[in-house]
Amino acid sequence: MKNESRARRILSVLAHPDDEAFGMGGTLALYAMRGVEVYLACATLGEAGEIPPDFLQNELSSAALRESELDCSADSLMLKQVFKLGFRDSGMAGSPDNLHPDALVARPMEEAVERIAEVMRQVRPDIVLTFDPVGGYYHPDHIRVHEATALAFERVRQELGTSDPQALVRLYYHTMPKASIKFAIFWMRLQGKDPRKVGRNKDIDLVQIASESFPVHVKINYRPVLKQREEAAACHASQGGGQKPFGLSAWLIRLFSKPTDRFMQGFPEPAHKQRVKNDLFWGMNG
Repeated sequence: MKNESRARRILSVLAHPDDEAFGMGGTLALYAMRGVEVYLACATLGEAGEIPPDFLQNELSSAALRESELDCSADSLMLKQVFKLGFRDSGMAGSPDNLHPDALVARPMEEAVERIAEVMRQVRPDIVLTFDPVGGYYHPDHIRVHEATALAFERVRQELGTSDPQALVRLYYHTMPKASIKFAIFWMRLQGKDPRKVGRNKDIDLVQIASESFPVHVKINYRPVLKQREEAAACHASQGGGQKPFGLSAWLIRLFSKPTDRFMQGFPEPAHKQRVKNDLFWGMNG
């Protein structure tokens, strides 16, 4: 029997501290503001992330620093609870961190599936959000989280059957804004920069990312919580959060960036040529 008093719930399953803020943070904050219970499962503590030395004072570990930044961000986004799954950051493809015995990609897939499934059993979310099939920008941990979340979703959905008809109704994948990426490629080339070597370690290939094409089934305008999203991003100061662009670059970012998150529907399979919606809960009762 459907419980009419049951609050709507969203579970976001991501890989590292800062994924929740820099990625779908606007959507998470928007639904939290609307009274939805929003939960986050974070697979690692981002140990392999590059951190400026001045952030690591008083013998603070990178994991402890990034965990504190995650907690700060979760407060800004008004998340109800953060589940930390206990894997280690694997780093980018080909890095030595891939081989650490506790790295997410070094552990059996079943381990990740079951840890995520256990969170789903506890939360029983209406909707689950995670990365697209290439993890946004081909990060090994993002891809592993995408794969493990999809498997866990199907496992727990079958376990629950009809015992909780509001649980695990939809699975969405957050997708990258291709138009903005293509403009960034154009702008970098105008400046004589290589769009195939982006980021602190020059290990992100914007051209490869722009070549991927995923359908968009839901667009969420998060302008009402833009301040909260920016505050959450600023919490991740060790990863460049809170830095403000200036001059011509700032003007171009404002011109081409919209406060919009895009999602591909993973389950149930969307209807052919389904019209793009503006609500993750579209058509759902309650």
